[in-house]
Amino acid sequence: MNTVTQIENRFRISTNITEFNLPYIHHYLSRDSYWASGISIDTVKRSIANSLCFGVFENDKQVGFARVISDMATFGYLADVFIDKNYRGLGLSKLLMKTIMAYPELQHLRNWLLMTKDAHGLYEQYGFAVHPQPERVMRRNKS
Repeated sequence: MNTVTQIENRFRISTNITEFNLPYIHHYLSRDSYWASGISIDTVKRSIANSLCFGVFENDKQVGFARVISDMATFGYLADVFIDKNYRGLGLSKLLMKTIMAYPELQHLRNWLLMTKDAHGLYEQYGFAVHPQPERVMRRNKS
């Protein structure tokens, strides 16, 4: 199912990965993000192919992105969320989050997880909170 959400006929959000600008997404993640610096284009390509992805577009120009890693039944991990620096302050991150949180196949998830260094205020608007028992959260990081 491809979802399209529009705002003032200027911006739209789509889940149709054939529209996504892979070089743009890779450039942002590998060079401008703090969480995926240096990531290879092949890894980005595989991550998109194996996730539910949302692209933000001004007409046909991609200006944002997010992906959800999920079993579509119980758990979802929100990752790689970004809006191009030239398009911030227009409400696009809120539109993106609203679209993701309303996506039909994600309505039955019991648990969501995400990691952020600086966007707590945005995610709190959509029900996210700092984990109440961080000692229960573990990770394995392959460096």
